[in-house]
Amino acid sequence: MEIIEKLEATKTRTLKFFEASDELLARRYGPAKWPVRYILHHLADAETVMYDRIRRILSEPRQVLWVFDQDAWARGLDYSRVPLSVSRRIFDSVRDGIIHQAQLNYERKGRLEFVHSVTGVRTLKEEIDKVATHNEHHLAQIELALNGA
Repeated sequence: MEIIEKLEATKTRTLKFFEASDELLARRYGPAKWPVRYILHHLADAETVMYDRIRRILSEPRQVLWVFDQDAWARGLDYSRVPLSVSRRIFDSVRDGIIHQAQLNYERKGRLEFVHSVTGVRTLKEEIDKVATHNEHHLAQIELALNGA
């Protein structure tokens, strides 16, 4: 299944960045943008949010699921003080959970719906697809930062 390949590929690509040097983790892809370290923490947090949504869609379809404010999470959770090793383990294990649910339910229950508080009615399949595209988006930012932006 193509989505499983995307989820596994983006996981593999992302995990290697958690091992980068402090100098590389401090780089930004543009002025006033998050450093690589913050992007990695955000990816771990976003995975937990999207995994929660996936499990809620499967368990309690059609409910309203709220947007999360990524900047508030970065401030409130104080990304500058969170050990990157903790976020790495979260990202790794939660992505495994997402891959597991995608293998079981992407085709079989992909039409289950939920209501996103900002974007409206969406499906399980769309949420799983978003995990991969969201990760790809941030990988592009990391690669831009590390290649001398």
